Amino acid sequence: MARKPQLDKTGNPSSPEGGLTLVACGALARELVAITSQFPAGTVELTCLPASWHNHPERIVPGLRRKVAALRRKGRHVAVVYGDCGTGGELDAFLQREKIDRIPGPHCYEMFLGHDVFADEMERELGTFFLTDYMVRHFERIVMQGMGLRKHPQLRDMYFGHYKRALYIAQTDDPALQKRARAAARELGLSYEYRFSGYGDLASWLETTVENRHAEPAATGS
Repeated sequence: MARKPQLDKTGNPSSPEGGLTLVACGALARELVAITSQFPAGTVELTCLPASWHNHPERIVPGLRRKVAALRRKGRHVAVVYGDCGTGGELDAFLQREKIDRIPGPHCYEMFLGHDVFADEMERELGTFFLTDYMVRHFERIVMQGMGLRKHPQLRDMYFGHYKRALYIAQTDDPALQKRARAAARELGLSYEYRFSGYGDLASWLETTVENRHAEPAATGS
C-alpha cells in the first residue's frame, strides 16, 4: 500500500525542498495518482488545477503561473501535465519562458492513445467525439448539464451534428463505465466504439521526467 502523503495547512500534499511536483489538469488526477503511487514515497508529488477550467481556458495560464511561483519559492522542481486545453498556445509560450517541461500532445486524447494511433483514428473518422474515463464518469455534469442539453435538447444537433461516432478510450477495463459510455453515445445520437488505452504515454513520460529531474537544479522564483 502506498504511503499516505502528508498534507500542508491548505490541505495539499506537503512539498519538501528539491523534489518534483507535477502540476496537472484535474481531469487527469485519478490516473496520475495511480501512476505516482508506484514510485517510492516522496519521489513525486501532484497538485491539480480545476478540471472545470476547460470551460474557462483563460484561467489556466494565470492559475499555472501562480502555482509555479509558489512551488519554486519552496525550491521544487516542476513539470506540467496539460494539453493546450484552449489556451491558444499561451500555455506553451509560458512554459517555454519558464523552461518547464510538459507532456507532449495537444490534449489528453492524444496522450492516452499516442500520436500515431490518434492520427490514425482521426484519419479514419474525423467526426469523432472522444470519451475518457473522466468524461464518462462526469458526462451528465459536463455535457448534458454543462452544455445545456438537458434544458435545451435541440442544441444537441447544433453542437454534435458534425460528429459521427463517440470513441471511448478507456484507462481502466471497467464494464460499468463501458455501459455508461454506450449510454452517452446514444444520448448524443452517435455510433459507439471502444479502445482500451490504459495510461498511454503518461507513465513513460513521467518515468523519464523523474529520471531527468536529478540532472537539473531546481529553478527558483520570487
